[in-house]
Amino acid sequence: MTIQHATLRQLQIFTAAARSLSFARVAERFGLTPGAVSFQIKQVEGHCGFPLFERVGRGVVLTEAGRDLLEHATLILQALDNADRQMQALKGVTGGNVTIGLVSTAKYIAPHMVSRFQAERPGVSIHLQDGNRREVNAMVAKGEVDLAIMGRPLDADELLAEPFARHPSIIICAPGHPLAKAPTLRLADLADSDFIAREEGAGTRALTDAYFQGQGFSPRIVMTSSSNETIKQAVMAGIGVALLSRHTVNLELALGMLRELKVEGLPLMRSWYIAHRRSLPLLPVHAQLRSYLLERGQAIIDSLHAGHRALAPST
Repeated sequence: MTIQHATLRQLQIFTAAARSLSFARVAERFGLTPGAVSFQIKQVEGHCGFPLFERVGRGVVLTEAGRDLLEHATLILQALDNADRQMQALKGVTGGNVTIGLVSTAKYIAPHMVSRFQAERPGVSIHLQDGNRREVNAMVAKGEVDLAIMGRPLDADELLAEPFARHPSIIICAPGHPLAKAPTLRLADLADSDFIAREEGAGTRALTDAYFQGQGFSPRIVMTSSSNETIKQAVMAGIGVALLSRHTVNLELALGMLRELKVEGLPLMRSWYIAHRRSLPLLPVHAQLRSYLLERGQAIIDSLHAGHRALAPST
């Protein structure tokens, strides 16, 4: 027997397992038991005549044969997906599924935009998949997501991206920080402050580094994290200050749990982009969601922030 005898389902299961290196996650995704996933992998190994995974400690890694098969299986599944998209586009289908890649900061606004879109199109099913800027860029380039909400993509040649909303970033501190009530500050006034930053590869970290370098300022970074939530909690705990997207902290600012430092030259203004792979045809529902964000994304964000401000305690 050869790999040609493997079923499409088996290739899908193998590819998912090869990317996640977790049979349990694959079982959950496909509605199977981990044992059933292992059985399907064994079937594929029987077809190709090589072990595809090897166990290391409690986990698994791909063998050389596994890495080679992943490359070819990805191309096969991608070609079939492209063919299906072309056929569906010809039918003019208005329902269907959309997988959206999100940079982690976008999770504070994307669900609100998606919920309004689904309210008008209840037949649409949406799956959100988040990561940092580098990870989401790779998801789009590989065709693992249909659309992505992110800052400016890393690869402008492969991806088509259009801005749909403003994206301000500010420096936040705990209410008890010595500079919390200062009417205006220069960046140099924060020279003695400890900073908390996002991890390397995050869009916010790239923005932070570029901003500080442009100002000739060297922040004293005492903590890094891949989680905006962890950074917010660390700032509230008084560990340091942080430059973050205003979208991530609007609620805490309105409730008085955080303060915005009024630093000259801030907020830094970026844009939110809706992106997709240039060579991947959009199904009607994907094109509809893209148009929806371009037309209404900013208004939805504005209404969300107005709702947060209404929660502010009266003084």
